[in-house]
Amino acid sequence: MASTSMRYVTFDRYGPPEVLSVATGPIPRPRPDEVLVRVRAVSLNAGELAARAGKVRVVTGTKFPQRMGVDLVGEVVEPGTSRFAAGDKVWGGNGRSLGTAAEYVAVAPGRIDHLPAGLDMVEAAALPAGTTAITAFRDKAALAPGERLLVRGATGGVGYVAVQLGKAMGAHVTGLASAANLDLAKQLGADEVIDYRAPGDLGRFDVILDTVGTGLPAFRRLLTPHGRMVTIAFDFDHLVRSLGYIAANSIRRDRWLRAFSGNPEAPLFAELGRWVTAGEIRPHVDRVFPLSDVAAAHRALEQGGVRGKIVVDLS
Repeated sequence: MASTSMRYVTFDRYGPPEVLSVATGPIPRPRPDEVLVRVRAVSLNAGELAARAGKVRVVTGTKFPQRMGVDLVGEVVEPGTSRFAAGDKVWGGNGRSLGTAAEYVAVAPGRIDHLPAGLDMVEAAALPAGTTAITAFRDKAALAPGERLLVRGATGGVGYVAVQLGKAMGAHVTGLASAANLDLAKQLGADEVIDYRAPGDLGRFDVILDTVGTGLPAFRRLLTPHGRMVTIAFDFDHLVRSLGYIAANSIRRDRWLRAFSGNPEAPLFAELGRWVTAGEIRPHVDRVFPLSDVAAAHRALEQGGVRGKIVVDLS
């Protein structure tokens, strides 16, 4: 590692994608209990857009500059005292702390795992959000074979993995997406695909995964008597009302609605890797942007219609 400086994404005020810039600073010096990773690719996530726009400033605060990036794929540079060796290809994240959109990141070894063999690193960056789908189906909703599953946002960054995982777990999967993306939802394995703008009578579902956050009452009414609904999004334009509705329905014993924020650790990435190695989950990259065009990448995600994941290449 000849250089002592790196590039990273930062912003000094809340606002549109144009507030983002690529700065240069020192490479972090990892503690003995940390791993230094040379980041090769990261994905864009909806939560980052909300953070950059100031929609969750109650969490992110008003201290600037701030950083971007939730997950990472890269190579170990300094393994410290961990189970990794220099040169190991890894994927993971930094918990709920933003900052992985940088050429080098120091992370706790419990936050990363070995990348499945043969998986391209840029394509792999489209998959870490799959840990959210695993948590939703395995830990929150206890999805069982034969159950009817509705994935709202079936071709988005989490939804496209959720469709594949739900099918692999034996559910009957209905994918709700835009008309332009119904072909992809079908390719991913959905048994039924429906245009969200003209849904008609959707029927009843045992499990619903919501990745959009709006109109939650209407979708909860689609649950069977013992149905479960999990959301990973909020209505940011009506945040208090949205949070209140979720809280009120999370304590129900039937037809409940619960929300969670992904916070994956190494075992979850290991499980995702097993699904990928078994061929049950495959990556789908919509577009790849270089680090210098990170603002354009944010703009593309905000415009909607993304098929899978937008990835930023830091190679």
